Amino acid sequence: MTPDLTPDLTVDLSAAEPPFEQVRAQIAGHIATGALTAGDRLPTIRALAADLGLAGNTIGRAYRELEAAGLIETRRRTGTVVLASASASPVALHRTATDLALMARRNGLDETGVLDLVRAAFRQTAEG
Repeated sequence: MTPDLTPDLTVDLSAAEPPFEQVRAQIAGHIATGALTAGDRLPTIRALAADLGLAGNTIGRAYRELEAAGLIETRRRTGTVVLASASASPVALHRTATDLALMARRNGLDETGVLDLVRAAFRQTAEG
């Protein structure tokens, strides 16, 4: 199966988060929620870069980071495929993330502010 990810991937060039990280996070999110499953093929680097109006190196870095995380693999002749499928916990985490996003919007917090809070929480939990 070759999903058409392009309509589901967006890049905000004015965001503080680099474009490669936006692409990486969105693809990882699609894998975590089960929208992409093991064996699904991703677009080529060149095709996705053209569709999103980004440099090939940007998409290449996102793919390399996804590969390092064990989520995708680039294979000769078959292209880049998803290795990991969603486990039970990412579905619950997706619901929690959606609730967090809704709560943040209601309280006037933007995406950058929420990400800063989540990063701080990760640092706190790693320390103790």
